[in-house]
Amino acid sequence: MASNDSSDDYGEIAQNGLWDNNPALVQILGLCPLLAVSGTVINGLGLGIATLVTLVLSNAVVSLIRHQVKPDVRIPVFVVVIASIVTAIELAMNAYVHDLYLVLGIFIPLIVTNCSVLGRAEAFASKTTVGRAALDGFAMGLGFLAILVVLGGLREALGKGTLFSQAHLMFGEGAKWITITLIDDYRGFLFALLPPGAFIGLGLLIALKNAIDTRRKQRRGAATVVIRGNATGTAA
Repeated sequence: MASNDSSDDYGEIAQNGLWDNNPALVQILGLCPLLAVSGTVINGLGLGIATLVTLVLSNAVVSLIRHQVKPDVRIPVFVVVIASIVTAIELAMNAYVHDLYLVLGIFIPLIVTNCSVLGRAEAFASKTTVGRAALDGFAMGLGFLAILVVLGGLREALGKGTLFSQAHLMFGEGAKWITITLIDDYRGFLFALLPPGAFIGLGLLIALKNAIDTRRKQRRGAATVVIRGNATGTAA
């Protein structure tokens, strides 16, 4: 019997966070920052990294203290842990990427209220080892970050005709060359940058994931039928 810390188990945790149970595409959590901030790739990247770090650290800390926290006060304790980590991240961003911090504004402290953060602490981290909890936080955070970046890229490309605009907000003045202009003299498509455009973009990503999952199930089903057919023929 395999142990709980087997490589297969870690692989399942990673796949669960990145794809099978992606916070944005499957759990549909954290929609407020996801839709509000994903106007550009850089904005999505900034908030996504902050959320990822929060998930990893909060999961690890919750796992470490899980035996010392009484069940009747676990939720308040988890909230305090998450709030402390988010406050530290907010202060670091204010100090080192101040311009990006100003752009993201209230959505940095609102990470505390992101249901996926508290949900993983309660449903997973409080019931498992530190290594598995940290990996779960990393996978969930990376899955959320990926959707922020992809949605931000889609909206920025349609809305502004660029990619990685304002890269200097995160990487400094020397990173302005990173900006890619897809269409010269592009007048822009305002709808893509507005909340309705964000909803439609996220809906398209969810539909794409569902289509991929359906296709994979059909292929697995066809492969199973072939294997059974070969086995029946051999037995005959």
